[in-house]
Amino acid sequence: MSKEKDSIYPTKVVHPWHGVSHGDNIPEEFNAIIEIPKGSKLKYELDKKTGLLKVDRILYSSVVYPHSYGFIPQSFCEDGDPIDVLVIMSETVVPMSLIKCRPIGVMQMIDDGKRDDKIISVCVDDPAVNTYNDISDLPTHTLREIRKFFNDYKDLENKTVKTFDPQGSIKAKQIVEKSVRLYKEIFIDGNGPKTKKKKKKETVKTTKKPLKKKSSKKIKKNKKKTKKN
Repeated sequence: MSKEKDSIYPTKVVHPWHGVSHGDNIPEEFNAIIEIPKGSKLKYELDKKTGLLKVDRILYSSVVYPHSYGFIPQSFCEDGDPIDVLVIMSETVVPMSLIKCRPIGVMQMIDDGKRDDKIISVCVDDPAVNTYNDISDLPTHTLREIRKFFNDYKDLENKTVKTFDPQGSIKAKQIVEKSVRLYKEIFIDGNGPKTKKKKKKETVKTTKKPLKKKSSKKIKKNKKKTKKN
């Protein structure tokens, strides 16, 4: 196959997290890969080893995802995953769709004791929502719906989720930019995710010094001295 055909019909399997670009206009716009379509109770999740979508669970609560949910490729967060993103758009899309998005805000959360940021974005190519530039532009009900979902979706799993007041586009762009920078530092410039190594307890070995044996010459001298005395 020629190079021209190979570029149109790639034969290499692309990993959604590592092989897809996050976009050329970070942090103003970014690419998002959808895992869960709007209106679903199925919690799909990217399997990081294979790049396939796996069914993580079905939501325990009666709530459904209010908007499409996925992640930004080539991004990295403190929890070891790509950063999560909620995509507001007028239509439902199938999982693994690639969508160009604009960040308008962020829902900062503590999930089971760990920080878990959710970028709120709009589909750039959807005329019904692409006029929104900040979370303050959203209808009040839409914002309340999003916050209510994240407060309740793990309620019956006996997991504690705490949400904070949503932040606007400036904060969202800072978090997106940081996640992309972290990915580059770890996967491109570095050697994979850094894990804290447990320090080994230093054990001090105490070795008894062997007693120096007196030489035979010194013993003979001492004997001679005692005889003279």
